[in-house]
Amino acid sequence: MDFLKMMKQAKQMQEKMGSLQEEIAAIEVTGSSGAGLVTVTLTGKGDMKGLKIDPSLFKEDEVEILEDLILAAHADAKAKGEALMQEKTQDLMSGLGLPAGMKLPF
Repeated sequence: MDFLKMMKQAKQMQEKMGSLQEEIAAIEVTGSSGAGLVTVTLTGKGDMKGLKIDPSLFKEDEVEILEDLILAAHADAKAKGEALMQEKTQDLMSGLGLPAGMKLPF
């Protein structure tokens, strides 16, 4: 493989990774649990941006259920965000023309 071509590809990859990081930072994903009674919104970086709880869950004897639903909604949002980031990263890598089986980071 030509060294200059590899350097050009590395520069293109660096530029695309910078764009991808900006795009990921702007993403918001929402996870839910309890058939939508609890929803959590996370940024692409994993910061919690929003939490909505249906008022029907505000009962003293159901605090543990509410806590579990919040954790489940957070996990759902996190999984969706990670899947979206993986998809976008794969899309970026597929356009680089790297040899089959080569994975990044090196």
